[in-house]
Amino acid sequence: MSNTNITKKLTLVSLVLMIFTSVYGFNNIPRSFYKMGYAAIPWFIFSAITFFVPFALMVAEFGSAFKEEKGGIYSWMEKSIGPKFAFIGTFMWYFSYVTWMVNVASGMWVPVSNAIFGQDTTQNWTLFNLRGPQVLGVLGIVWILIVTYTSTKGLDKIKKVTSLGGTAVLLLNVFLWVGAIAVLIGNHGHLAQPITGLHSFTQTPNPKYAGDIIASLAFVVYALFAFGGIETVGGLVDVTENPEKTFPKGILFSAAIISVGYSLGILLIGIFTNWASVMGIANVNLGNASYIVMANLGYSIGTAFGASHATATALGFGVARYIGLSMFLALSGAFFTLMFSPLKQMIEGTPKRLWPGKIGETKNGLPVNAMWIQATIVCVMIALIACGGSTMAAFFNILVSMTNVAMTIPYVFIALAFPYFKKKVEINKPFIVYKTQLSANFWTWIVVLTVGLANFFSIVQPALEGDMQTTIWSVAGPIIFSVVAWLMYSKYEKNNDKEKQKQKKIS
Repeated sequence: MSNTNITKKLTLVSLVLMIFTSVYGFNNIPRSFYKMGYAAIPWFIFSAITFFVPFALMVAEFGSAFKEEKGGIYSWMEKSIGPKFAFIGTFMWYFSYVTWMVNVASGMWVPVSNAIFGQDTTQNWTLFNLRGPQVLGVLGIVWILIVTYTSTKGLDKIKKVTSLGGTAVLLLNVFLWVGAIAVLIGNHGHLAQPITGLHSFTQTPNPKYAGDIIASLAFVVYALFAFGGIETVGGLVDVTENPEKTFPKGILFSAAIISVGYSLGILLIGIFTNWASVMGIANVNLGNASYIVMANLGYSIGTAFGASHATATALGFGVARYIGLSMFLALSGAFFTLMFSPLKQMIEGTPKRLWPGKIGETKNGLPVNAMWIQATIVCVMIALIACGGSTMAAFFNILVSMTNVAMTIPYVFIALAFPYFKKKVEINKPFIVYKTQLSANFWTWIVVLTVGLANFFSIVQPALEGDMQTTIWSVAGPIIFSVVAWLMYSKYEKNNDKEKQKQKKIS
C-alpha cells in the first residue's frame, strides 16, 4: 500500500480515533473516583489545557521534522540539545516502563482473584508463611521470569491474547456507560453520590484529601498519567490528510473527547456508587478500586430493577469476574509487548558502543541479554517493595505513585528540548503550530511547570502525612536511573575520546 493511500485514510475522524485509543485508559476513571470523587473532574480539564494539548502539538512538530529517524524521542532530543541530555531523557522514559512492570506484575493478581472468586481476596493469600503484599511480590517475580523466557522465544501466540484483551476492555467502557444510564433510569434519576452544588466538584469525599490543597495538587500527576502515551502520535503527522489544519484540530478534538470521556465516566460512577459506603471502607485500594466499582455496577443494576439481594449480589460477582478476566488478558498482552519493545527501541536508537559487553546484542531481532538484565532489575525492585509494604493499601500506593512519577518525568525532558528545536533553523520543519519562538517558550514552560509541580506535590504529599516510604520510592527510582544513565554516557564519552586519540596517533 502506498503512502498516498494511507494519507487519504487518516481524516480528522480517523486521527481522533487513533489518538483516543492510544491515550484513553479505562482504569483511570474508577481510580480517580476513588481518590477524589467528582472533584477529579476539574483537574482533568486543567491537565488537558496545560499539558495534553500543548505537549501533543510539540510532539507533532518533532514527529514531522524527524520522521526519517529510527531513534524516536532520542533523535528528537539529541538533534535539539545534545546526545547526553537525550540519553538521560530516553533512559528515564525507558525506566517508566520498568516501574510499570514492577507495578503490574504485582497488581495483575487482583484481576486474577476477581476472575476466579468474583472479588479481591489477595489480602488473605498466604504462601510459605508470606502474606498479602509478599505473596503478590513472589507471584510477580515468577510472572516476570515466565514472560521474559517466553518473549525471548517468540511472540506469535501472544497477538491473540492482546487482541482479545483489547476487545474485552473496550466492552467494559460500553458496559459502564449503558449500565450507569440503566441504573439512573431504574432509580428514577437518583444519584448514589449526590451532587449538592459546586463544592461537590471542588471538595473530595476522600478524608485523606479533604481540605488538603497539596494532596489535591498531587492528584494532577494522576490526571497527567491518564493523558500518557501522547508521545506516540508524533509519527501520524505525515500520514494525515492536510496536516496543517487537520492535525491541530485532531489534537484539540481528542483532548476534548478524552477529557469529557474521563469526566463523564467519573459522573457515571457517581450514579451507582456512594463514595462513603463503597469506596471508603476497609480493604479498598488503588489496586482493586476498578473491580469494586464495576462489581457494584452489576449489583446496582439488579437492585434498580427489583432483583433480590441474592440475585443482585450474584450479578455483581459475575461482572467482577468479567472485568477480572478482561483486565488480565489486556495486561498479559501489554506485558509481552512492553517486555521487549521499549528496550529494543532504546538500544537501537542510541549509539551501539554505549552498551557494554553483550548487552546490546540481539538474537532473533530481540535484545535477549538486555531483557534478562531488565528482568533481574524488575524482580529485585518487586522484592524490595513487597518486603517494605506493611499493608495492601500502602503496597499499591507505592507502586502506583512510583509509576505515575516515572512516566511523567520524561515529558519534562522532551518539552525542554522543544525551544532548542525551534531555534535550529537548519532543521527542516514541514509542520509548524507554534509560529514564534516566544509562543514555543511560553507553552514549554507551562508544560514543564505543570508536570514538575505536579510531581513535586505528588512526592512531598505522602511525606507530610508520615508516609516516607512512598516518597522515598517515588524519588529513588528516577534518581537511580538518571545517575546510571549519566555514568553510562560519561564512560562512553571517555572511551570515545581514547579511541579518537588512538586514531590520531595511528594517522
